[in-house]
Amino acid sequence: MQEEGFSVWETGVSRGGNGSAGQAGGGRGPAVAAGAAAVPAQACDLVTVPARQGLEAVDILRLRDGVGPVLHDGACDTLGFLVPAGTADGWDVPGSACTQTSGRGLALGALCGEGTPAEPPVSGTGWLVPPEGAGAAATDPAVLRAALGEAARTIEAVDRCQ
Repeated sequence: MQEEGFSVWETGVSRGGNGSAGQAGGGRGPAVAAGAAAVPAQACDLVTVPARQGLEAVDILRLRDGVGPVLHDGACDTLGFLVPAGTADGWDVPGSACTQTSGRGLALGALCGEGTPAEPPVSGTGWLVPPEGAGAAATDPAVLRAALGEAARTIEAVDRCQ
């Protein structure tokens, strides 16, 4: 049974080793707070990027269009942006991956209320931008694509100057 809110596949961002974003995580089920206020239901996919580019993109999105929830996986040095379901079908941004969630996993919408912070959907990850602090329910994929491109160009320019 799917809870109202976001559906995040039990994956998180890249899990290390020879695995990649999009592999099923191990056995951790939803942690839904009883009685928490729900945000509008929306399934999601997960865009995974290297942390350096992702952090630049988060800054760009916060200044302009708003950013949805973002996961950080410190062990793999990656960020995962929650985007609307269906994004993976057309995602083609070099250096990133977009994983279909297929409606499995944690219902983020049920965790966003009454001052209770949402638990990250995968152990070993943490929220860079938690659902309750996000400026949007999910990051718009077109806006994210533009922010990731701008972030890559910024990083390239900085690296050339060093």
